[in-house]
Amino acid sequence: MSTQPEMIQHDQIFVGGEFVHPSTSNQIEVISPNTEEVFGRVPDAGPADIDRAVAAARDAFDNGPFPRMKPEERSELLTRFSQAIQKRAQDLAHLISSQNGCPIQHSFPVQVMTASMVLDTYADIAKTYPFEETRAGSMGGQVLVRQHPVGVCAGILPWNVPMFIMSMKVGPALAAGCTMVLKAAPETPLDAYLLAEAVKEAGLPPGVINIVAAGREGSEYLVRHPDVDKVSFTGSSGTGSLVGSICGEQIKRCTLELGGKSAAVVLDDADYAKAIPGLIGAGLLNNGQACLATTRILVSREKHDDLVEALAAAASSMPVGNALDPETQIGPVVAERQRDKIEGLLAAGREEGATAACGGGRPAGVDRGWFIEPTIFGGVENSMRIAREEIFGPVLSVIPYANEEEAIAIANDSPFGLSGAVWGEDTDRAVQIASQIRTGTVGINGGSSLDFRAPFGGFKRSGLGRELGPEGLEAYTEYQSIIHAAG
Repeated sequence: MSTQPEMIQHDQIFVGGEFVHPSTSNQIEVISPNTEEVFGRVPDAGPADIDRAVAAARDAFDNGPFPRMKPEERSELLTRFSQAIQKRAQDLAHLISSQNGCPIQHSFPVQVMTASMVLDTYADIAKTYPFEETRAGSMGGQVLVRQHPVGVCAGILPWNVPMFIMSMKVGPALAAGCTMVLKAAPETPLDAYLLAEAVKEAGLPPGVINIVAAGREGSEYLVRHPDVDKVSFTGSSGTGSLVGSICGEQIKRCTLELGGKSAAVVLDDADYAKAIPGLIGAGLLNNGQACLATTRILVSREKHDDLVEALAAAASSMPVGNALDPETQIGPVVAERQRDKIEGLLAAGREEGATAACGGGRPAGVDRGWFIEPTIFGGVENSMRIAREEIFGPVLSVIPYANEEEAIAIANDSPFGLSGAVWGEDTDRAVQIASQIRTGTVGINGGSSLDFRAPFGGFKRSGLGRELGPEGLEAYTEYQSIIHAAG
Protein backbone atom coordinates (compact mmCIF):
# COMPACT_ATOMS: atom_id res chain seq x y z
CA MET A 1 0.00 0.00 0.00
CA SER A 2 1.05 3.58 -0.57
CA THR A 3 2.80 5.58 2.16
CA GLN A 4 0.69 8.59 1.12
CA PRO A 5 -2.89 8.19 2.44
CA GLU A 6 -5.68 9.25 0.12
CA MET A 7 -8.33 11.73 1.21
CA ILE A 8 -11.16 10.00 3.10
CA GLN A 9 -14.45 11.74 3.85
CA HIS A 10 -17.50 10.47 5.71
CA ASP A 11 -20.72 12.40 6.21
CA GLN A 12 -22.67 9.93 8.37
CA ILE A 13 -22.64 8.32 11.81
CA PHE A 14 -23.59 4.73 12.74
CA VAL A 15 -26.77 4.53 14.81
CA GLY A 16 -29.38 1.80 15.16
CA GLY A 17 -27.62 -0.51 12.72
CA GLU A 18 -27.52 2.05 9.90
CA PHE A 19 -25.37 4.90 8.62
CA VAL A 20 -27.43 8.06 9.15
CA HIS A 21 -26.83 11.76 8.60
CA PRO A 22 -25.91 13.73 11.73
CA SER A 23 -27.75 16.75 13.06
CA THR A 24 -24.67 18.97 12.78
CA SER A 25 -22.42 20.12 9.98
CA ASN A 26 -19.39 20.27 12.29
CA GLN A 27 -16.49 18.10 11.19
CA ILE A 28 -13.36 16.57 12.66
CA GLU A 29 -10.26 16.87 10.49
CA VAL A 30 -7.84 13.95 10.61
CA ILE A 31 -4.21 15.00 10.21
CA SER A 32 -1.49 12.58 9.15
CA PRO A 33 1.34 12.47 11.72
CA ASN A 34 3.59 11.37 8.86
CA THR A 35 2.99 14.38 6.58
CA GLU A 36 1.14 16.92 8.79
CA GLU A 37 -1.53 17.12 6.08
CA VAL A 38 -5.29 16.70 6.45
CA PHE A 39 -6.36 13.41 4.88
CA GLY A 40 -9.73 12.72 6.48
CA ARG A 41 -12.96 14.34 7.64
CA VAL A 42 -15.83 12.88 9.66
CA PRO A 43 -18.85 14.36 11.46
CA ASP A 44 -18.21 15.75 14.94
CA ALA A 45 -21.22 14.35 16.76
CA GLY A 46 -23.27 16.91 18.64
CA PRO A 47 -25.63 16.42 21.59
CA ALA A 48 -28.58 15.49 19.37
CA ASP A 49 -26.50 12.81 17.64
CA ILE A 50 -25.34 11.36 20.95
CA ASP A 51 -28.94 11.43 22.20
CA ARG A 52 -29.94 9.47 19.11
CA ALA A 53 -27.18 6.90 19.60
CA VAL A 54 -28.00 6.42 23.28
CA ALA A 55 -31.71 6.12 22.47
CA ALA A 56 -30.95 3.38 19.95
CA ALA A 57 -28.88 1.52 22.52
CA ARG A 58 -31.58 2.02 25.14
CA ASP A 59 -34.30 0.65 22.88
CA ALA A 60 -32.13 -2.32 21.90
CA PHE A 61 -31.55 -3.11 25.56
CA ASP A 62 -35.06 -2.51 26.86
CA ASN A 63 -37.05 -3.94 23.95
CA GLY A 64 -34.70 -5.79 21.61
CA PRO A 65 -33.81 -9.47 21.45
CA PHE A 66 -30.12 -9.24 22.25
CA PRO A 67 -30.12 -9.07 26.09
CA ARG A 68 -32.63 -11.94 26.13
CA MET A 69 -30.57 -14.28 23.97
CA LYS A 70 -28.91 -17.31 25.45
CA PRO A 71 -25.20 -16.84 26.18
CA GLU A 72 -24.41 -19.32 23.41
CA GLU A 73 -26.28 -17.16 20.91
CA ARG A 74 -24.39 -14.05 21.96
CA SER A 75 -21.19 -16.09 21.69
CA GLU A 76 -21.99 -16.92 18.07
CA LEU A 77 -22.55 -13.25 17.25
CA LEU A 78 -19.22 -12.35 18.84
CA THR A 79 -17.51 -14.97 16.69
CA ARG A 80 -19.12 -13.57 13.56
CA PHE A 81 -18.11 -10.05 14.58
CA SER A 82 -14.52 -11.21 15.03
CA GLN A 83 -14.54 -12.85 11.62
CA ALA A 84 -15.89 -9.68 9.99
CA ILE A 85 -13.03 -7.71 11.55
CA GLN A 86 -10.49 -10.24 10.31
CA LYS A 87 -11.78 -9.77 6.75
CA ARG A 88 -10.93 -6.06 7.04
CA ALA A 89 -7.71 -6.49 8.99
CA GLN A 90 -5.27 -5.15 6.40
CA ASP A 91 -7.38 -2.09 5.65
CA LEU A 92 -7.88 -1.43 9.36
CA ALA A 93 -4.15 -1.70 10.03
CA HIS A 94 -3.36 0.74 7.22
CA LEU A 95 -5.93 3.25 8.47
CA ILE A 96 -4.74 3.10 12.07
CA SER A 97 -1.09 3.60 11.09
CA SER A 98 -2.13 6.50 8.87
CA GLN A 99 -3.87 8.17 11.80
CA ASN A 100 -1.67 7.55 14.86
CA GLY A 101 1.78 6.72 13.46
CA CYS A 102 1.97 3.12 14.62
CA PRO A 103 4.52 1.33 12.36
CA ILE A 104 2.59 -0.73 9.80
CA GLN A 105 4.65 -3.83 10.62
CA HIS A 106 3.04 -3.74 14.07
CA SER A 107 -0.45 -2.58 13.14
CA PHE A 108 -1.71 -5.86 11.70
CA PRO A 109 -0.78 -8.05 14.70
CA VAL A 110 -0.94 -5.47 17.51
CA GLN A 111 -3.70 -3.11 16.46
CA VAL A 112 -6.13 -5.45 14.71
CA MET A 113 -5.58 -9.17 15.22
CA THR A 114 -5.38 -8.73 18.99
CA ALA A 115 -8.87 -7.21 18.80
CA SER A 116 -10.14 -10.27 16.99
CA MET A 117 -8.45 -12.52 19.56
CA VAL A 118 -10.11 -10.70 22.47
CA LEU A 119 -13.54 -11.04 20.85
CA ASP A 120 -12.88 -14.75 20.30
CA THR A 121 -11.83 -15.08 23.94
CA TYR A 122 -15.11 -13.58 25.12
CA ALA A 123 -17.07 -15.72 22.68
CA ASP A 124 -15.54 -18.69 24.48
CA ILE A 125 -15.94 -17.31 28.02
CA ALA A 126 -19.63 -16.55 27.40
CA LYS A 127 -20.37 -20.24 26.86
CA THR A 128 -19.34 -21.27 30.38
CA TYR A 129 -19.62 -18.10 32.45
CA PRO A 130 -21.74 -18.69 35.61
CA PHE A 131 -24.52 -16.18 34.99
CA GLU A 132 -26.60 -18.12 37.54
CA GLU A 133 -25.53 -19.92 40.71
CA THR A 134 -27.63 -21.67 43.35
CA ARG A 135 -26.30 -21.46 46.91
CA ALA A 136 -27.39 -22.91 50.20
CA GLY A 137 -28.84 -20.07 52.22
CA SER A 138 -27.72 -19.20 55.74
CA MET A 139 -31.24 -19.76 57.10
CA GLY A 140 -31.99 -23.11 55.55
CA GLY A 141 -33.41 -22.02 52.21
CA GLN A 142 -31.76 -21.59 48.82
CA VAL A 143 -30.48 -18.50 47.07
CA LEU A 144 -30.38 -18.06 43.31
CA VAL A 145 -27.63 -15.55 42.51
CA ARG A 146 -28.00 -14.10 39.03
CA GLN A 147 -25.83 -11.71 37.03
CA HIS A 148 -27.87 -9.38 34.83
CA PRO A 149 -26.39 -7.19 32.09
CA VAL A 150 -25.72 -3.73 33.50
CA GLY A 151 -27.56 -2.00 30.63
CA VAL A 152 -26.54 0.71 28.16
CA CYS A 153 -22.78 1.26 28.17
CA ALA A 154 -20.58 4.05 26.85
CA GLY A 155 -17.21 2.93 25.54
CA ILE A 156 -14.78 5.84 25.15
CA LEU A 157 -11.83 4.83 22.99
CA PRO A 158 -8.29 6.21 22.96
CA TRP A 159 -6.27 7.00 19.84
CA ASN A 160 -3.25 4.81 20.50
CA VAL A 161 -4.78 1.31 20.07
CA PRO A 162 -8.40 2.01 19.09
CA MET A 163 -9.39 -1.43 17.80
CA PHE A 164 -7.80 -3.39 20.62
CA ILE A 165 -9.38 -1.19 23.29
CA MET A 166 -12.69 -1.44 21.45
CA SER A 167 -12.56 -5.23 21.83
CA MET A 168 -11.79 -4.96 25.56
CA LYS A 169 -15.06 -3.07 25.96
CA VAL A 170 -17.33 -4.62 23.34
CA GLY A 171 -16.25 -8.23 24.02
CA PRO A 172 -17.37 -8.45 27.66
CA ALA A 173 -20.31 -6.06 27.18
CA LEU A 174 -21.81 -8.20 24.42
CA ALA A 175 -21.03 -11.43 26.24
CA ALA A 176 -23.00 -10.06 29.21
CA GLY A 177 -25.94 -8.89 27.05
CA CYS A 178 -25.34 -5.13 27.21
CA THR A 179 -25.70 -2.59 24.42
CA MET A 180 -23.14 0.12 23.73
CA VAL A 181 -22.35 3.52 22.28
CA LEU A 182 -18.72 3.67 21.16
CA LYS A 183 -17.10 7.09 21.01
CA ALA A 184 -14.06 7.20 18.70
CA ALA A 185 -11.17 9.55 19.48
CA PRO A 186 -10.95 12.62 17.21
CA GLU A 187 -7.40 11.61 16.21
CA THR A 188 -8.50 8.16 14.98
CA PRO A 189 -12.13 8.17 13.80
CA LEU A 190 -11.63 6.62 10.35
CA ASP A 191 -11.20 2.97 11.33
CA ALA A 192 -14.53 3.20 13.17
CA TYR A 193 -16.32 3.16 9.81
CA LEU A 194 -14.84 -0.21 8.91
CA LEU A 195 -15.79 -1.35 12.39
CA ALA A 196 -19.39 -0.31 11.72
CA GLU A 197 -19.36 -2.32 8.49
CA ALA A 198 -18.21 -5.33 10.50
CA VAL A 199 -21.09 -4.82 12.95
CA LYS A 200 -23.58 -4.90 10.08
CA GLU A 201 -21.97 -7.93 8.44
CA ALA A 202 -21.96 -9.88 11.71
CA GLY A 203 -25.72 -9.46 12.00
CA LEU A 204 -25.76 -7.78 15.40
CA PRO A 205 -29.29 -6.53 16.11
CA PRO A 206 -29.85 -2.82 15.44
CA GLY A 207 -28.78 -0.58 18.29
CA VAL A 208 -26.52 -3.11 20.03
CA ILE A 209 -23.44 -1.17 18.89
CA ASN A 210 -23.64 2.49 17.85
CA ILE A 211 -20.57 4.51 16.84
CA VAL A 212 -19.90 8.24 16.85
CA ALA A 213 -16.78 10.41 16.84
CA ALA A 214 -16.51 13.50 19.00
CA GLY A 215 -14.10 15.67 20.93
CA ARG A 216 -13.93 16.44 24.63
CA GLU A 217 -17.33 18.15 24.88
CA GLY A 218 -19.09 15.27 23.13
CA SER A 219 -17.34 12.77 25.36
CA GLU A 220 -18.45 14.56 28.50
CA TYR A 221 -22.01 14.81 27.19
CA LEU A 222 -22.03 11.03 26.64
CA VAL A 223 -20.62 10.32 30.10
CA ARG A 224 -23.28 12.55 31.71
CA HIS A 225 -26.15 11.12 29.68
CA PRO A 226 -28.89 9.92 32.07
CA ASP A 227 -29.69 6.85 29.95
CA VAL A 228 -26.13 5.52 30.10
CA ASP A 229 -25.81 2.93 32.88
CA LYS A 230 -22.05 2.33 32.73
CA VAL A 231 -19.00 4.12 31.32
CA SER A 232 -15.82 2.36 30.26
CA PHE A 233 -13.04 4.87 29.64
CA THR A 234 -9.46 4.38 28.49
CA GLY A 235 -7.17 7.39 28.44
CA SER A 236 -5.16 9.75 30.59
CA SER A 237 -5.39 9.81 34.37
CA GLY A 238 -6.39 13.48 34.26
CA THR A 239 -9.40 12.88 32.03
CA GLY A 240 -10.17 9.65 33.88
CA SER A 241 -10.44 11.63 37.10
CA LEU A 242 -13.14 13.81 35.50
CA VAL A 243 -14.99 10.77 34.14
CA GLY A 244 -14.86 9.11 37.55
CA SER A 245 -16.14 12.22 39.32
CA ILE A 246 -19.10 12.52 36.95
CA CYS A 247 -19.96 8.85 37.41
CA GLY A 248 -19.62 9.25 41.17
CA GLU A 249 -22.03 12.19 41.17
CA GLN A 250 -24.60 10.13 39.26
CA ILE A 251 -23.85 6.82 41.07
CA LYS A 252 -23.08 5.42 37.64
CA ARG A 253 -20.91 2.34 37.16
CA CYS A 254 -17.53 2.94 35.55
CA THR A 255 -14.32 1.21 34.58
CA LEU A 256 -11.23 3.39 34.16
CA GLU A 257 -8.08 2.14 32.44
CA LEU A 258 -5.63 5.01 32.74
CA GLY A 259 -1.96 5.90 32.58
CA GLY A 260 1.17 4.06 33.55
CA LYS A 261 4.86 4.53 34.30
CA SER A 262 5.75 0.89 34.60
CA ALA A 263 9.06 -0.50 35.81
CA ALA A 264 11.04 -3.42 34.43
CA VAL A 265 13.34 -4.83 37.11
CA VAL A 266 16.43 -6.41 35.53
CA LEU A 267 18.09 -8.78 37.99
CA ASP A 268 21.79 -9.53 37.87
CA ASP A 269 21.21 -13.03 36.50
CA ALA A 270 19.06 -11.82 33.58
CA ASP A 271 19.94 -13.16 30.14
CA TYR A 272 20.65 -10.01 28.12
CA ALA A 273 20.20 -11.85 24.83
CA LYS A 274 16.54 -12.25 25.77
CA ALA A 275 16.11 -9.16 27.91
CA ILE A 276 17.35 -6.47 25.50
CA PRO A 277 14.87 -7.28 22.68
CA GLY A 278 12.12 -7.69 25.27
CA LEU A 279 12.85 -4.39 26.99
CA ILE A 280 13.01 -2.54 23.68
CA GLY A 281 9.82 -4.19 22.42
CA ALA A 282 7.85 -3.56 25.62
CA GLY A 283 9.12 -0.02 26.06
CA LEU A 284 8.99 1.31 22.50
CA LEU A 285 5.98 -0.57 21.14
CA ASN A 286 3.76 1.76 19.08
CA ASN A 287 6.47 4.44 19.34
CA GLY A 288 6.14 4.29 23.12
CA GLN A 289 2.47 5.23 22.85
CA ALA A 290 1.23 2.43 25.10
CA CYS A 291 -0.11 2.76 28.63
CA LEU A 292 1.49 -0.52 29.76
CA ALA A 293 4.94 0.28 28.32
CA THR A 294 7.76 -0.50 30.74
CA THR A 295 9.54 2.84 30.40
CA ARG A 296 11.47 2.75 33.70
CA ILE A 297 14.20 0.12 33.51
CA LEU A 298 15.74 -0.73 36.86
CA VAL A 299 19.19 -2.36 36.98
CA SER A 300 21.93 -2.81 39.58
CA ARG A 301 24.55 -0.08 39.76
CA GLU A 302 27.24 -2.56 38.73
CA LYS A 303 25.44 -3.41 35.51
CA HIS A 304 23.94 0.01 34.76
CA ASP A 305 26.49 1.13 32.16
CA ASP A 306 26.46 -2.21 30.33
CA LEU A 307 22.66 -2.20 30.08
CA VAL A 308 22.51 1.42 28.93
CA GLU A 309 25.07 0.68 26.22
CA ALA A 310 23.20 -2.42 25.03
CA LEU A 311 19.82 -0.65 24.98
CA ALA A 312 21.27 2.36 23.17
CA ALA A 313 22.82 0.11 20.51
CA ALA A 314 19.48 -1.64 19.97
CA ALA A 315 17.43 1.57 19.90
CA SER A 316 19.87 3.36 17.58
CA SER A 317 19.51 0.60 15.00
CA MET A 318 15.73 1.03 14.73
CA PRO A 319 14.70 2.69 11.44
CA VAL A 320 12.70 5.89 12.01
CA GLY A 321 10.31 6.97 9.26
CA ASN A 322 6.87 7.02 7.71
CA ALA A 323 4.61 4.63 9.62
CA LEU A 324 3.31 3.15 6.36
CA ASP A 325 6.79 2.08 5.25
CA PRO A 326 7.15 -1.64 6.11
CA GLU A 327 10.79 -1.08 7.13
CA THR A 328 9.91 1.52 9.78
CA GLN A 329 10.21 0.49 13.43
CA ILE A 330 9.67 3.92 14.99
CA GLY A 331 7.03 6.13 13.38
CA PRO A 332 5.80 9.61 14.31
CA VAL A 333 3.90 10.39 17.48
CA VAL A 334 0.24 11.13 17.03
CA ALA A 335 0.13 14.94 17.11
CA GLU A 336 2.21 18.09 17.25
CA ARG A 337 1.09 18.73 20.83
CA GLN A 338 2.39 15.28 21.77
CA ARG A 339 5.77 15.92 20.15
CA ASP A 340 6.03 19.28 21.93
CA LYS A 341 5.28 17.63 25.28
CA ILE A 342 7.92 14.95 24.69
CA GLU A 343 10.53 17.51 23.68
CA GLY A 344 9.84 19.40 26.90
CA LEU A 345 10.41 16.25 28.95
CA LEU A 346 13.58 15.42 27.02
CA ALA A 347 14.92 18.86 27.93
CA ALA A 348 13.88 18.35 31.55
CA GLY A 349 15.73 15.04 31.66
CA ARG A 350 18.97 16.66 30.55
CA GLU A 351 18.51 19.63 32.88
CA GLU A 352 18.01 17.32 35.87
CA GLY A 353 21.20 15.39 35.15
CA ALA A 354 20.24 12.38 33.05
CA THR A 355 22.39 11.48 30.05
CA ALA A 356 20.93 10.59 26.65
CA ALA A 357 22.94 7.58 25.46
CA CYS A 358 21.12 7.82 22.12
CA GLY A 359 18.45 10.02 20.59
CA GLY A 360 17.18 12.96 22.54
CA GLY A 361 15.36 14.97 19.88
CA ARG A 362 14.02 15.04 16.34
CA PRO A 363 15.77 12.87 13.74
CA ALA A 364 18.16 14.76 11.48
CA GLY A 365 17.04 15.64 7.97
CA VAL A 366 13.30 15.19 8.63
CA ASP A 367 11.29 18.37 8.11
CA ARG A 368 7.76 16.91 7.95
CA GLY A 369 5.99 14.69 10.42
CA TRP A 370 5.94 14.58 14.22
CA PHE A 371 9.00 12.41 14.78
CA ILE A 372 11.09 11.80 17.90
CA GLU A 373 14.22 9.67 17.90
CA PRO A 374 14.19 6.55 20.10
CA THR A 375 15.91 7.79 23.24
CA ILE A 376 17.66 5.94 26.08
CA PHE A 377 18.44 7.98 29.20
CA GLY A 378 21.02 6.64 31.66
CA GLY A 379 21.84 7.79 35.15
CA VAL A 380 18.20 8.56 35.89
CA GLU A 381 17.00 9.18 39.43
CA ASN A 382 13.44 8.16 40.21
CA SER A 383 12.67 11.72 41.35
CA MET A 384 13.26 13.15 37.86
CA ARG A 385 10.30 14.18 35.72
CA ILE A 386 11.21 11.64 33.03
CA ALA A 387 10.81 8.94 35.70
CA ARG A 388 7.60 10.34 37.20
CA GLU A 389 5.50 11.48 34.25
CA GLU A 390 3.98 9.39 31.50
CA ILE A 391 5.89 10.54 28.40
CA PHE A 392 3.94 8.49 25.83
CA GLY A 393 6.76 8.54 23.31
CA PRO A 394 9.87 6.51 22.39
CA VAL A 395 11.82 7.33 25.57
CA LEU A 396 13.22 4.87 28.15
CA SER A 397 14.84 5.75 31.47
CA VAL A 398 17.45 3.46 33.07
CA ILE A 399 17.52 3.79 36.87
CA PRO A 400 20.25 2.15 39.00
CA TYR A 401 19.49 0.33 42.27
CA ALA A 402 21.74 -0.82 45.11
CA ASN A 403 19.96 -4.09 45.93
CA GLU A 404 16.73 -5.96 45.21
CA GLU A 405 14.92 -4.33 48.14
CA GLU A 406 15.68 -0.91 46.71
CA ALA A 407 14.59 -2.08 43.25
CA ILE A 408 11.18 -3.02 44.64
CA ALA A 409 10.94 0.30 46.48
CA ILE A 410 11.78 2.26 43.32
CA ALA A 411 9.30 0.25 41.25
CA ASN A 412 6.58 1.08 43.79
CA ASP A 413 7.58 4.74 44.12
CA SER A 414 5.20 5.97 41.45
CA PRO A 415 1.71 7.46 41.36
CA PHE A 416 0.89 4.77 38.77
CA GLY A 417 0.55 1.01 39.07
CA LEU A 418 -0.54 -0.50 35.76
CA SER A 419 2.10 -2.91 34.54
CA GLY A 420 5.65 -4.11 35.05
CA ALA A 421 8.20 -6.82 34.41
CA VAL A 422 10.94 -8.79 36.11
CA TRP A 423 13.85 -10.28 34.17
CA GLY A 424 15.98 -13.01 35.73
CA GLU A 425 17.00 -16.63 35.15
CA ASP A 426 15.90 -17.69 38.65
CA THR A 427 12.20 -17.54 37.87
CA ASP A 428 11.11 -18.41 41.42
CA ARG A 429 13.03 -15.38 42.68
CA ALA A 430 11.63 -13.26 39.86
CA VAL A 431 8.08 -14.22 40.86
CA GLN A 432 8.81 -13.39 44.51
CA ILE A 433 9.92 -9.92 43.47
CA ALA A 434 6.98 -9.51 41.07
CA SER A 435 4.53 -10.28 43.88
CA GLN A 436 5.87 -7.29 45.83
CA ILE A 437 5.36 -4.80 42.99
CA ARG A 438 2.09 -2.91 43.37
CA THR A 439 0.82 -3.06 39.81
CA GLY A 440 -2.09 -4.78 38.13
CA THR A 441 0.06 -7.05 35.96
CA VAL A 442 3.72 -8.11 35.97
CA GLY A 443 5.43 -10.08 33.20
CA ILE A 444 8.24 -12.54 33.88
CA ASN A 445 10.98 -12.72 31.23
CA GLY A 446 8.70 -11.61 28.44
CA GLY A 447 7.81 -8.58 26.41
CA SER A 448 4.13 -8.69 27.36
CA SER A 449 2.49 -8.23 30.74
CA LEU A 450 -1.02 -8.84 29.45
CA ASP A 451 -3.04 -12.01 28.85
CA PHE A 452 -6.55 -11.97 27.39
CA ARG A 453 -7.83 -14.49 29.95
CA ALA A 454 -6.44 -12.65 32.97
CA PRO A 455 -7.66 -9.39 34.55
CA PHE A 456 -5.96 -6.22 33.34
CA GLY A 457 -6.08 -2.90 35.13
CA GLY A 458 -4.20 -0.75 37.56
CA PHE A 459 -3.44 0.15 41.13
CA LYS A 460 -3.35 3.78 42.29
CA ARG A 461 -3.79 6.42 39.54
CA SER A 462 -3.73 3.78 36.83
CA GLY A 463 -7.44 3.19 37.11
CA LEU A 464 -10.46 1.51 38.66
CA GLY A 465 -11.76 -1.96 37.90
CA ARG A 466 -10.46 -4.62 35.55
CA GLU A 467 -10.80 -5.53 31.91
CA LEU A 468 -10.13 -8.88 30.18
CA GLY A 469 -10.74 -12.35 31.57
CA PRO A 470 -13.95 -13.37 33.35
CA GLU A 471 -13.40 -10.39 35.65
CA GLY A 472 -13.84 -8.10 32.66
CA LEU A 473 -17.23 -9.67 31.93
CA GLU A 474 -18.31 -9.40 35.56
CA ALA A 475 -17.78 -5.63 35.31
CA TYR A 476 -20.69 -5.48 32.84
CA THR A 477 -23.14 -7.25 35.13
CA GLU A 478 -25.28 -6.50 38.18
CA TYR A 479 -25.84 -9.12 40.90
CA GLN A 480 -29.35 -10.10 41.91
CA SER A 481 -30.18 -12.51 44.74
CA ILE A 482 -33.48 -14.44 44.63
CA ILE A 483 -34.01 -15.92 48.09
CA HIS A 484 -36.21 -18.96 48.73
CA ALA A 485 -37.52 -19.24 52.27
CA ALA A 486 -36.78 -22.45 54.14
CA GLY A 487 -39.48 -25.10 54.29
